[in-house]
Amino acid sequence: MCLARRANNADPRFQPEMSSTYQPVKCNIDCTCDNEREQCIYERQYAEMSSSSGVLGQDIVSFGNQSDLEPQQAVFGCENRETGDLYSQHADGIMGLGRGDLSIVDQLVEKHVISDSFSLCYGGMDFGGGAMVLGGIKSPADMVFTNSDPVRSPYYNIELKEIHVAGKALNLNPRVFDGNYGTVLDSGTTYAYLPEAAFAAFKSAVMKAVLSLKLIEGPDPNYKDICFSGAGSDISQLSKSFPPVDMVFSNGKKLSLSPENYLFRHSKVRGAYCLGIFQNGKDATTLLGGIIVRNTLVTYDRQHEMIGFWKTNCSELWDRLNLSPPPPPLPSGSDSKHSTGNMNPTLVPSGSPGYNAPGEIKVGFITFYMSLSVNYLDLKPYMTELTHLIAQELDVNFSEVHLMNLSTKGNDSLVKWAIYPAGSANYMTNAAAMEIIHRLAESRVHLPDTFGSYKLFEWGIEPPPKRTGWRQSYLIVVIALSVVLILGLSAFLGWLIWRRGQESSLPYERVESVETVVREQELQPLK
Repeated sequence: MCLARRANNADPRFQPEMSSTYQPVKCNIDCTCDNEREQCIYERQYAEMSSSSGVLGQDIVSFGNQSDLEPQQAVFGCENRETGDLYSQHADGIMGLGRGDLSIVDQLVEKHVISDSFSLCYGGMDFGGGAMVLGGIKSPADMVFTNSDPVRSPYYNIELKEIHVAGKALNLNPRVFDGNYGTVLDSGTTYAYLPEAAFAAFKSAVMKAVLSLKLIEGPDPNYKDICFSGAGSDISQLSKSFPPVDMVFSNGKKLSLSPENYLFRHSKVRGAYCLGIFQNGKDATTLLGGIIVRNTLVTYDRQHEMIGFWKTNCSELWDRLNLSPPPPPLPSGSDSKHSTGNMNPTLVPSGSPGYNAPGEIKVGFITFYMSLSVNYLDLKPYMTELTHLIAQELDVNFSEVHLMNLSTKGNDSLVKWAIYPAGSANYMTNAAAMEIIHRLAESRVHLPDTFGSYKLFEWGIEPPPKRTGWRQSYLIVVIALSVVLILGLSAFLGWLIWRRGQESSLPYERVESVETVVREQELQPLK
């Protein structure tokens, strides 16, 4: 990690200039280059809306004193900037375990250092620790396997067919779990997300099974979490209050989930818990995050295109597998909904589903660049039409699309866009933000041929703007004018009351005498 060390980092930062073996990855046709076209750079956006950017470097990477794996030359990202959970987390950085040339797993497999397999074991609500095994292991006899088709999507897919709650299958068509990217097992996403129909059925089944518990508000008023109180604080006793859940795979094998595999602790009410399974917006993808595999060893056997699950206490994994033990695990961190100490975000590359990770950050607006093979002067008269098309393709209002900058790049035009919240809102919901990102990442913005060829890139997320500068001055002026107006009205009313009092003290003729004169005149006979 090249970034300056933060106070909450676990270790000192990596300093390339202090390493005699470090080498920058020089600009080449297989990478994105810096402005000087000297060095490879990278920028990554993640599902819970954090980001990492920097340069690519190569050095000798070691895997800890307890590892049998010898240090290896590897390419890695050296951060210059990070945002969101990547910035606030205690961990030093993020380790990519997906498929791809830059994945540490692929690099080690390419060097024939390990077999094409790795395993992860996740701690639970009460049990800390965890483990990562690079390379193959002897699978426990009762490990449950499911097929994982690498062609199905860029992610680790599994073949989910049914979900059972309290022993009863949800009334769903099995194809519901095969929409869009299918069922994705994502070690970096904290929670789980189901398609609309599957979530509705799951929610209904759980609600019917917990009638003895009290439904309460969630910890964050910005989200409509489904939470229950009355279950007690003892995690081992949760199964007495919440139903068991089973996930059934296409081969008939079943992964049984305990309540801690679909609940998270309420951060404000002791002994209360909330559903950690959410609706995945309008996305038909089923996303199973880290919560599903708490206290579970997961083996990603890429060589045989299978993924295995074994329920276990991960803090005792080494003894149970008869492997050499690592150093003692750290105590379990907070189980807060916003905690990512044990579960880092997963990469959302081009063509990835934009998963909504609730409760992470407030999205002020989304920016992205568009390069078009149209001359700047030819494009400029059609910017209003282009803005309408962008709004239509991203399914937002025209007023939400803002042109940030329009410039020329050779014979092409470069446009920077921003998508702001609807109406007068200060920020957009995570669901709305991720739907927009989903469309951008999947290149679902289609323009007429009149705009030539085009490319979308470098989309990013910005926090809500703070009320500073002219906004504060404007507010002060409004308040001051309001005070002056109130004081002015008060003075005017006071003057009217005083004036009326002055008039009442002046001499006057009695009304009765005037009336008598009038009446007498009216009663005089006509002549």
